[in-house]
Amino acid sequence: MKTLAITMGDPAGVGPELCLRLCAEAQRNELQYHIYGNRVILERVGAQLNLSLENVTIIDHPIDNVAQLVPGKVQANCGQAAYNFLISAIDDAMAGKVDGIVTCPLNKAALEAAGIHYPGHTEILVERTATQKHAMMLSGSELSCALVTTHIGIADVPSSITKERIEEVARLSAEVMSKRHKRPAKIAVLGLNPHAGEGGLFGNKEEERIIQPAIDQLKAEGIEVIGPLPPDTAFLSQIRPNVDAYVCMYHDQGLIPLKTLCFDEGVNVTLGLPIVRTSVDHGTAFDIAWTGKANVQSLIAAVDFALELT
Repeated sequence: MKTLAITMGDPAGVGPELCLRLCAEAQRNELQYHIYGNRVILERVGAQLNLSLENVTIIDHPIDNVAQLVPGKVQANCGQAAYNFLISAIDDAMAGKVDGIVTCPLNKAALEAAGIHYPGHTEILVERTATQKHAMMLSGSELSCALVTTHIGIADVPSSITKERIEEVARLSAEVMSKRHKRPAKIAVLGLNPHAGEGGLFGNKEEERIIQPAIDQLKAEGIEVIGPLPPDTAFLSQIRPNVDAYVCMYHDQGLIPLKTLCFDEGVNVTLGLPIVRTSVDHGTAFDIAWTGKANVQSLIAAVDFALELT
């Protein structure tokens, strides 16, 4: 039987409800969940929403001033708690105590309030596991997108794109999608500029100088890759069925189409880690925290993806 660590994320967000709904709605005979969170909060949310804690295995971590914690607000103790849940799950996965990690959302402002200076899960995971080569992929039933650059300003994107980074992201994407589909993966690499540069008319010839040489190298390695594709037509319904993963140059280039098509079922996957890690593709949703309105489908999809990789 496989065991997945489910981290509760920020206690003031939708994470506690999602954990309880997952255990209630997605039981699998071959799978066991360990919820890395706080029992007091899970009991409180369960009582409020009539969600049972029966048969829920909790790896319990204390929260400072837990009695004063309120849903839907940025709180330093919540940021610290979410970080503690994650670190504990990472360490157990590295030790082989669980087969993978599925994470509920953190809140970046709460992390900052706690003095924990990371943009999000990925950076914590990479540092804790000493991973050198990694990438973020978002995946849904319609498409999967891996990102060459992530949380940087749009003005910084062109100077951050390198041939080596494109190759790294494409290789990691091909590896995980080949494992998932049990066949060689088909990868599409996007251009940076409108119309993929239009033969050098737009941009600083990034397609000719950087992107195309990366594609040529990947092909020489035997990876099935196409591109650079014009970003405005790359995601057409005629193209998507023939692509296992898109390598996108910047955050919104890939995540706008993905979240438009697959928001409720999207999964965030950290490529390159020595452990399996998937996540929901949404935030803490403070506006609906502890109200019974959280949609568990993204978390269920993240569990399914994690199982395919274990």
